Amino acid sequence: MKTLTWVLALLILSLQYPLWLGKGSWLKVWDLRRQIAEQQIANGILLARNDQLAAEVGDLKTGYGAIESRARYELGMIRQDETFFQTTEPTNNPAINQEAKP
Repeated sequence: MKTLTWVLALLILSLQYPLWLGKGSWLKVWDLRRQIAEQQIANGILLARNDQLAAEVGDLKTGYGAIESRARYELGMIRQDETFFQTTEPTNNPAINQEAKP
């Protein structure tokens, strides 16, 4: 009777092996689900970036406001008869402040 119990237990364990560690095991299914979730997050980020770029392309094709904004901020251009003022923040460097004192 003891031998039959061990044989049946061994048979059950051998049937469980493919379920947990075989080619289509639960461990691989869980890993694939995790990879799918990560890829869906990455796809969502890229989709948002693509939507933003498509909106920017649409603005550049249809209006001059976006073109003017880029010319101002990226190229430093100004309009005719426009005065450009550049301000700087005061520094807290003591060496510069001492040189400025009389």
